Amino acid sequence: MGDSKRESNGWISAAMTAAVADLPSPLGQLGVPLSDAELRESAYEIFVAACRATGSKPLTYTPQSERTIDRSTSLPPSLQRSLTSAAASKMKKALGIRSPSNKGIPGNASSKKPVSAGELMRVQMGISEQLDSRIRRGLLRIAAGNLGKRMESMVLPLELLQQFKSSDFPDQQEYMRWQTRNLKVLDAGLLRHPYLPLDKSDAASQRLRQILREASETPIETRKNSEAMQVLRNAAMSLAYRSFNGFGSDTCHWADGFPLNLYLYQMLLEACFNNSSEEASIIDEIDEVLELIKKTWVFLGINEMFHNLCFAWILFHRFVTTGQVDIDLLIAADKQLTEVAKDAKATQDPTYSKFLKSILSSIMSWTEKRLLAYHDMFSSNNIQSMHIIVSLGVTGAKIPVEDISNEYRRRRKEETDVARSRIDAYIRSSLRTAFAQKMEHVDSSRRPSRKQSTSVLCILAQEIGNLASKEQEMFSPILKRWHPLAAGVAVATLHSCYGNELKQFISSVTELTPDVVQVLRAADKLEKQLVNIAVEDSVDSDDGGKSLIREMPPYEAESAIANLVRAWIQTRADRLKEWVDRNLQQEVWIPTATKESCAPSSVEVLRIIDETLDAYFRLPIPMHPALFPDLLIGLDQNLRHYASKAKAGCGSRNNFMPALPALTRCEVGSKLWKKKDKSQNLTKRRSQVGSTKGDGSLGLSHLCVRINSLYHIRKELENLEKKIKTCLRNTETAQADVLNGMRTSFELSLAACQEGILQLCETIAYKVVFHDLSHILWDTLYAGEPAASRIHPFLKELDPTLEMVSSTVHNRVRYRVITALMKASFDGFLLVLLAGGPSRGFSRQDSHIIEDDFKSLKDLYLADGDGLPEELIEKAAREVNNVLPLFRTDTESLIERFKRMVVETNGIGVKLFNGVWTSQEMYDQQSVKLFNGYLIPLSQREKGGEHHVSIIVLDINRYLEVEVVTPPFRSILLGFTGSLLRLDYD
Repeated sequence: MGDSKRESNGWISAAMTAAVADLPSPLGQLGVPLSDAELRESAYEIFVAACRATGSKPLTYTPQSERTIDRSTSLPPSLQRSLTSAAASKMKKALGIRSPSNKGIPGNASSKKPVSAGELMRVQMGISEQLDSRIRRGLLRIAAGNLGKRMESMVLPLELLQQFKSSDFPDQQEYMRWQTRNLKVLDAGLLRHPYLPLDKSDAASQRLRQILREASETPIETRKNSEAMQVLRNAAMSLAYRSFNGFGSDTCHWADGFPLNLYLYQMLLEACFNNSSEEASIIDEIDEVLELIKKTWVFLGINEMFHNLCFAWILFHRFVTTGQVDIDLLIAADKQLTEVAKDAKATQDPTYSKFLKSILSSIMSWTEKRLLAYHDMFSSNNIQSMHIIVSLGVTGAKIPVEDISNEYRRRRKEETDVARSRIDAYIRSSLRTAFAQKMEHVDSSRRPSRKQSTSVLCILAQEIGNLASKEQEMFSPILKRWHPLAAGVAVATLHSCYGNELKQFISSVTELTPDVVQVLRAADKLEKQLVNIAVEDSVDSDDGGKSLIREMPPYEAESAIANLVRAWIQTRADRLKEWVDRNLQQEVWIPTATKESCAPSSVEVLRIIDETLDAYFRLPIPMHPALFPDLLIGLDQNLRHYASKAKAGCGSRNNFMPALPALTRCEVGSKLWKKKDKSQNLTKRRSQVGSTKGDGSLGLSHLCVRINSLYHIRKELENLEKKIKTCLRNTETAQADVLNGMRTSFELSLAACQEGILQLCETIAYKVVFHDLSHILWDTLYAGEPAASRIHPFLKELDPTLEMVSSTVHNRVRYRVITALMKASFDGFLLVLLAGGPSRGFSRQDSHIIEDDFKSLKDLYLADGDGLPEELIEKAAREVNNVLPLFRTDTESLIERFKRMVVETNGIGVKLFNGVWTSQEMYDQQSVKLFNGYLIPLSQREKGGEHHVSIIVLDINRYLEVEVVTPPFRSILLGFTGSLLRLDYD
């Protein structure tokens, strides 16, 4: 039966061929085009020769036509050994193989008699009976021609070439293939991969190369006495019997050069496996088969260490090339690799180390390809194989480091933990790969729907959380055998990967949005999950997991949220301030603009603040109470700014107060004072009032609207405060005492509104009294003769003003405005009496007129009981009431009271010096030092029938020097109220 038919029997399937391509041989290239089938035939020849060489029974040959099913009669005892029960297999037990199979023998399932191990080997290696008969016939001839010579001392391909001619084969082509195969084996064993290195000048090797080159073109004559065969034999024998010392040797080396011997041995070991999917992966008769295979060691230069190494590779190779479904093969490879690790410690053979590293490299390449991305390779369906693959990968990694490296042997054990290092690398690599895949998947799944509001990082955080849970439940229990902190390393890796994405996200965020907060909260939730897993995994570690926690720097999501919230607050505060500035410049302050007679801007600014509060408490953040003070401060400052702007430019009482008469000095002989015309004085006073008034363009109604606006804000702030308290209590992280010690009121705004209302009330009052009605009060009242210029015109003009204020200003603020008007009118009345200037003069009889007029003024505000409370009016009139009696008091009494007060207050004497009432401490080079709160008569003189009195009026903030001229027939009256002085005459 030819090679093509053997291959058609399914020795190597297409699937296996594809797997082999993914797992190249670690043995290197032979350099000779020997196919697997050719290597297998050569290996079988060595196998049969080795078994016959160790048998005690003489070799016999039985023609094919005379054979029966029982082939044991034609096999030596080593091949005739009956097969043992599968249950007794020590090898399977040592390899960790599960319960043995009781199925029939492949290739001879119909046979009822036990088959010998040799026959099983032939079937397993796919050798046809025709080829087997030819091999045994050839070996019998060789033995007959070399009596007393052992098979291992002969160059078997050379001997076989001389035993057959073309007539021994079915056709010439098969004979040529057979001859070519043997010549290629000689080339590989003696020239390409000799046991001993060849010298380039070696004549035998040159002759052999020449013969093989000629044979590739023209078939060689293999008759024993042919010249070509003699040359070939001499050259081959010369090379095969070389020794290290350069002399001849009794040992033949033609198949024990590396890696030819390993390729041949691999072909023999592959006979230990079943090729049918219905059979167990490893044959039940492996013990007997391996015992026979080991007989080839003497031919191939194999020992126990090389056997263990090759067998580990074959087991692993078989698992990979048969679909990776038979876990028994993987378990066996792992067990065998453990034996290899023991061998590696006991040898320093460089050849062994070379092939060990090569085989381990192939195994590690395959395992690490899976373990460095084990999330892609393993699932619940095949997770049971992961433990063995990890063990294989760790063992493979440990052998070259722990067992070969002399440097490692000099290190302390704790300095290099290979297993932990490899597992650490597997975890980090696989998790990074899984993270990248999750990231790509989440991003690609979101692209078709760009309108989705949920950020990629939110979905990714959930996916990573699920990935961490899967890692903890499925993979970490397996990896924990080699790495006690496997789960911790996994979550630390995920924490780092997600953290990098989060940093990029945060750096690109310019404002706080619900999506941004959602991302940060998702990151915070993920971080807590990952940290919890790390802590749980590190409970029993030496450092309590501190090293892992150091690998997980906090995302500081809460801090990032807080910073964004603060920026969000600042942005809205800045926008609100801009809005206030812009709208107040455009505000017209008319009563009809709103139902409450307040400015639309006051309503709108409160609406903006209310919406800002709603937006803040809608933010999905966990720290509403903690950051609320920042928001409150920003809003409060803007409302205060509104209140300040609302009252700005409206003036104050000082803007509307008339200018008081100029200070003068009068000495004896002075000609300054002359009788002045009343019309000139009146014109001057009107000019003074017009120059000191406030902004006349501000109408009374506009000022009232401003007051209403500030009051509206103040009133609504109470409702906002209630809303704030409710929102704070309803936040998800609110504690029972969330409001304890927390500021929830708009303190600055409330104070600014209160201050603004008071200032505007005073501004209205003084504007009305000293600006709008100044022509009646300041310019006219009691000017000339008091009886002819009384207060009734002033009251007539003031009454409609009060009506307008009452109808415009909010009823809760109305009394304040009217009270301010009352106080301003009282001050104006008093100012007319005390600082009315030279156009006004009073006799003692005028006191009744003044008192009646003041009572009329008070009655205006009483309004027959519908106006201000009488107590309030009397309190405001107290100062005027204190002054009015002075207009009924004689001059002597006033002087005495003044002198007594000065003495009691200052403890210094007062005397008349050069006609001037003064004290020694006040007089200095005709100047007067003034004491607050006192009035001092400076001089009295008679001139031209007129009596001149110069006095000074002191106040806390100003002083006023007045000189009046009284007729000679009238007495001088000096009156004071602690800081004010009036002159009267009768």
